[in-house]
Amino acid sequence: MYLKLLDWCLAALAVFLIKQLFSLKPSKPLPPGPRPLPIVGNIFNVPIDKSWFAFSDWQKKYGDLLSFHILGRRFIVINSAELAIDILDKKGAIYSDRPRLTMAGDLAGWKDTLILLGYGETLRKYRRYFHRLIGSRALMQNFHPVEERLTYRFLQDILKNPNDLSTHIRKTADSIILSISYGYDVQGDHDPWVKMADNLLSQFSEMTVAGAYLVDFLPFLKHVPEWVPGASFQKTAKEYKATLYQAVDGLHQFVKDQMAAGIAPFSFVSSLLGEANLSGNDEHAIKWSAAAMYSAGAETTVSALYSFFLAMTLHPETQKAAQAEIDAVIGSDRLPTLADRAALPYVEALSKEVMRWHTVAPLSIPHASTKDDIHNGYLIPKGSYVLVNIWGILHNKQNYSEPDLFKPERFLGDHPELDPRTVAFGYGRRICPGMHLADASIFITCVTTLAVFNVTKSVENGVEIVPTLEGLAGAISHPAPFKCSITPRSPEAEALIHEIPAH
Repeated sequence: MYLKLLDWCLAALAVFLIKQLFSLKPSKPLPPGPRPLPIVGNIFNVPIDKSWFAFSDWQKKYGDLLSFHILGRRFIVINSAELAIDILDKKGAIYSDRPRLTMAGDLAGWKDTLILLGYGETLRKYRRYFHRLIGSRALMQNFHPVEERLTYRFLQDILKNPNDLSTHIRKTADSIILSISYGYDVQGDHDPWVKMADNLLSQFSEMTVAGAYLVDFLPFLKHVPEWVPGASFQKTAKEYKATLYQAVDGLHQFVKDQMAAGIAPFSFVSSLLGEANLSGNDEHAIKWSAAAMYSAGAETTVSALYSFFLAMTLHPETQKAAQAEIDAVIGSDRLPTLADRAALPYVEALSKEVMRWHTVAPLSIPHASTKDDIHNGYLIPKGSYVLVNIWGILHNKQNYSEPDLFKPERFLGDHPELDPRTVAFGYGRRICPGMHLADASIFITCVTTLAVFNVTKSVENGVEIVPTLEGLAGAISHPAPFKCSITPRSPEAEALIHEIPAH
């Protein structure tokens, strides 16, 4: 039985690779890239971990538009903001689809979430929901009280236990997303929904690293039973899918129960479910669009805020400049709010630099081309995976002076450098619909933290611990763990934190 199944798998593999090999004979030149090996292509050229560094190195040799293939799968990499606009924005009609990620989408159930959903009417419906509720800074004002209240609670958590920074950041980011999405108020430090959110995000990031699962390159492997040697991914996918559906269905039902009891607070889901004449398809779209906010929004904010604390640890002069602006505009007798944002240009520039300095999503989730396209004389074949090297653009010397340095002032004055928010949130019709939510969360955490705390290097046995900027691998990249010291700026600042209501 096993040998017969193995024979069929090997035969299918051979047919697949031969078919892919012949499909790679282009009628026009492809964008340049490293020379492939027969059949397997560039499988040994592309590192699984932190491939954005390799793509930036290749840019020096091959240019802003490059390509490679792995087992017949064609990848196109865009290494400049201008080219991303020309291809993904201006030609959005043919670059708005997603590739079929067999592991995450088909097997683990993420195909219905916004991030992996194919382009079509369902996707447009999801995006309309986002646009109506959080599609602009003006609309986000409806949720400013939630963001401020939960961020102030974060200050209390830091004051009580400054040594558990990463836990506090994650709890706060999850709390904001769960409250805005579902009207759910996180309960304590060990809330089950927060734990489930963390598991989901970790699983998704792991599944979507390029090259992590062979089944994404050889989709027919999804039919191999889990008991076959080498098919342990089937068991993993089953476990991940159960976690996803437990979260998505459970939180959706939580809102419906609260609405039936007449106690549901205003939220993304309650607002949409309250509309008249909803169809089953409408409710499905509401459930899964909220899941996209819940599953993706928190993790990006966690990464950005952790890098903010790292930047403040390494750059005390920047911290002092921001605090001087806050003291001059806000004073010391109240906490900042999002309404103060326009009056704090240096802190605004600092929050932009947080997004640029450590890139949260170093590579975009791939777009998929739906037809052959000729761009600058090169063929981008139908079905290509089109990636934007977000990290490369945000660290390119053509866009930023001294890109490795943390310099908020680069965004001030008469000639500011490229706003990283126009890059970090993606391009075209797949641009992140929660960008205004994430942007507000990052700013309010930065400004309130700087108003009441000093962030400095830790000292152990009389020696300063100097952390380094090192991004971890993953679709969402976090700074490597580091130590820092967080203390109140003054007795008055500490008193402000104590005056924050408990709920």
